[in-house]
Amino acid sequence: MRHWPLLDLRITTPRLELRLPSLADLDELADRALEGVHEPGFMPFLQPWTEAPADQLSRNTIKHHLGMLAAWQPEEWRANFVVVHDGQVIGSQGIGAMDFATSREVSTGSWLGRAWQGKGLGTEMRAAVLSLAFAGLDAETATSLAFVDNPASLAVSRKLGYQPDGITTRVVQGRRRIDQRLRVDRHDFVCPVPVELHGLDACLSDFGL
Repeated sequence: MRHWPLLDLRITTPRLELRLPSLADLDELADRALEGVHEPGFMPFLQPWTEAPADQLSRNTIKHHLGMLAAWQPEEWRANFVVVHDGQVIGSQGIGAMDFATSREVSTGSWLGRAWQGKGLGTEMRAAVLSLAFAGLDAETATSLAFVDNPASLAVSRKLGYQPDGITTRVVQGRRRIDQRLRVDRHDFVCPVPVELHGLDACLSDFGL
């Protein structure tokens, strides 16, 4: 895209492509949200966005991603990539930062349609954005959060070299939940797959660099 090269940024791994979403991508992403992201009765998110009624959930998903793009500033940005596997949008992988040029720290968050869980794709898509952070943007550290009763997310972090960084007590849906903070240094990051970055040089200024 001539006027905003950021929208041409791509990250590829052996099985996945991550890109900032088109309107068609968001329509497909809303389908994944409606199909289910987690088991009934278990809430892996600090904000229980998946509990919205179906008509609101689909619209909220689209509006959230459009809002992140509209609010993008070099001093505060969040790239909510859609994750594409075999030509189909299967989930979302986010990475963001504040004052990145100085902090050199990013945070990540993600979700994946239930039909694609348990196949190692969550690890692969997180490895993709960590490679963007460390190899592409010269980050020093990356952080993540997962409730202590979410073993799948914690396992992804362990595979990629994260270490525990303390806990935080949260209240979600009226219940006490313990959030595990995690952190990985660039030198401890273990990338399990080849990752290629496409179109990054043209949009470095969007990341404050």
